[in-house]
Amino acid sequence: MKFAIIKERKNPPDRRVVFSPETLAKTRTQFPDAEFVVESSDIRVFSDEAYAKLGFEVTDDVSDADVMIGVKEVPIEHLIPNKKYFYFSHTIKKQPYNRRLLLAMLERNIEMFDHETIVRENNMRLIGFGRYAGLVGAYNGFRALGLRDGLFSLPKVETLADLDEVKSELDKITLPNIKILLSGTGKVAHGAKEILDHLGIKEVSDALYLTSEFTEPIYCMVDVMEYSKRADGKVGNKWEFYKDPTGYESNFMPYAKETDYFIAGHFYGNNAPYLFTREDAKHPDFRINLVADISCDIDGPVASTIRPSTIADPFYGYNPITEQEVAFNAKDAITVMAVDNLPCELPKDASEGFGTTFLEHVIPAFFNKDENGVLERAKITEKGELTKRFSYLQDYVDGKK
Repeated sequence: MKFAIIKERKNPPDRRVVFSPETLAKTRTQFPDAEFVVESSDIRVFSDEAYAKLGFEVTDDVSDADVMIGVKEVPIEHLIPNKKYFYFSHTIKKQPYNRRLLLAMLERNIEMFDHETIVRENNMRLIGFGRYAGLVGAYNGFRALGLRDGLFSLPKVETLADLDEVKSELDKITLPNIKILLSGTGKVAHGAKEILDHLGIKEVSDALYLTSEFTEPIYCMVDVMEYSKRADGKVGNKWEFYKDPTGYESNFMPYAKETDYFIAGHFYGNNAPYLFTREDAKHPDFRINLVADISCDIDGPVASTIRPSTIADPFYGYNPITEQEVAFNAKDAITVMAVDNLPCELPKDASEGFGTTFLEHVIPAFFNKDENGVLERAKITEKGELTKRFSYLQDYVDGKK
């Protein structure tokens, strides 16, 4: 079977790749029956020469490969019929802007495997860039704090070579006495936690966080059962919430009254209660003045996130009274960092980490008859139709939703 590492063609350019040269070489060693070819690219974080030096063919034509492996959406005009494709298609939530892409894959008899749909039997994701989103998002929040309050000046992550340099820059700063809230317990949240722990910030329980003031910077990591509660007053259950959150309401305000810097690293599911609304942000006791919204759901659970920001211009301000965007350092504004492609700022580390998990969980499935069902669960389209698991997208395909 022949696999192609394809060129990223979406704008703005994305320098990430699924396999670094070294990880691809390791993959070739473990699976000698697999053949790998690399499509030439002038934007990839690893040069064509780096792959060629390890004996990989680098070419402008990969049309003879069976499996195409990329990161971001493939422009419709570059989709090759009758192939298997792996990339983030951004279609499984019925995103309007990519409906034509899904239609094109169906029309061209493409078997689509979305990186987001590569999951265990319990639907927990096996691969992703979440850790790197968390790392960069938390760092960016501190960068905003330093710039806004004139405390220190951290460089942009994209100007640094790797994660080691990111952490070296953090070693140079001194933080004020602030309270930091981190929501979530998945890969994103743990990536952010890695930054907080590297800075030596003390972690405290939610009970202490809600009742005490401190003489040093501290943080609290909260899960969905801390910032949500059952509307009927009964004891909540995390798994019940994930299955159907409609009987729950937000319990976030007690935290908002105690927090200076909020890092949103949670996953937000359909019908779940918002963490804080625009009305909540108007409350005189609402204390949050800095938000790093790594989850970046627009006009959603974090009311101050009114648009995504960019790597080039990562910060803006939200005036809770007028509900309008203002300068990121405007008086009484909530400073917002809502970059929606954070791992792009750390392409080398993100690519190396992603490739390791892809090698562990995906490539073996092609050679062990998919014994764990990884490919079967991940496949969105086959033989010009949606697979049974993704049949809920039919009305989206038909243009009815």
